Amino acid sequence: MANTNLANAKTAKNDEFYTQYPDIQKEINAYLDYDPNVFRGKTVLLPCDDPEWSNFTKFFAQNFELLGLKKLISTSYAPESKKYKMPYQPTLFETQQPYFNPDKSKTNGKIFVLTRDVTGDNRIDINDLEWQYLEGDGDFRSKEIRNLRDEADIIVTNPPFSLFREFLAWIMEADKKFLIIGNINAIAYKEVFPLIMKNKIWTGCRFNKRVNGKNMTFLVPDYYEMSGTELYMDEHGNKFISVAGTGWFTNLEHGRRHEPLRLMTMAENFKHSKHKEVRGRKDYEHYVNYDAIEIPFTDAIPSDYEGTMGVPISFIDKYCPEQFEIIGIGLELANMDIIKKKLGKLNGGPRLYVERDGELVRLYERILIRKKQ
Repeated sequence: MANTNLANAKTAKNDEFYTQYPDIQKEINAYLDYDPNVFRGKTVLLPCDDPEWSNFTKFFAQNFELLGLKKLISTSYAPESKKYKMPYQPTLFETQQPYFNPDKSKTNGKIFVLTRDVTGDNRIDINDLEWQYLEGDGDFRSKEIRNLRDEADIIVTNPPFSLFREFLAWIMEADKKFLIIGNINAIAYKEVFPLIMKNKIWTGCRFNKRVNGKNMTFLVPDYYEMSGTELYMDEHGNKFISVAGTGWFTNLEHGRRHEPLRLMTMAENFKHSKHKEVRGRKDYEHYVNYDAIEIPFTDAIPSDYEGTMGVPISFIDKYCPEQFEIIGIGLELANMDIIKKKLGKLNGGPRLYVERDGELVRLYERILIRKKQ
């Protein structure tokens, strides 16, 4: 149901899923553990944000000195430019400023900048944020925000779900370091997978994981329709949604990315695997339309197999580039002429097939890998 709600949100262009502070803090800590200076002397841009209460802005502003930042820039999107229109009420923070403009409040985005000690308390933190209205509505595709992108060293945000591909391309165009949130299905996007295959991007520390029984959880606006088992309301009336298959994409290094999988041999898998689909077998299935064996679970990859293997896309979160090389993805490598000849027709797009009890079975998307020699 959570995935259904996410799909509905994408269809309706309802992109307002707000990241919680602890999720940001834990993720950033993973990169600091690997390299304590990863943010030192850097300009960080937080686009697609709502700086007045965003947890991204709160975290980086409050930890400005600890991280050693040079500059923090946070921008918001104008209320009237949002796809989902709701009654708009500016915050007291904005209305109490001498330069408050009721018209620009609706039509213009805002920019918050942190570089110096404004309050005179000998520290740089959230109380020193300076803001003004943007010239435009804050769309990341505008020249105004592109210029901020070009100024930044690292881009961090939860981009609009409906614009993930375009947003990632926007980052890669400028060759910037980044840390953004996305869904596991993005791995198979034709715009994304080649970047993963070439080790230009990878999954972050938390990806497609439950913590304390919950998937990654986001605050949603009051108008969000409450339905499904992974939607709930806290004691203050705030609404939250836990979304399966969600996590961080990045090109910042972290230690877990270089931890090799601990695997059993093929014989050990057939004898001891926790998966009934593997335990008791004498061999792995072989694809009908590609020369590789089918590995239905990442922990069932045999340590002693030298050939090509197809694994679920969730493997990417366990991918160690020193242990495996990625050959490609099923939707590009699957030989569909063989399937069409056998079936007389095609059901859906390119996929890998196996034969079970005389029937061809179309599998979920698979990534083709091979053990490094």
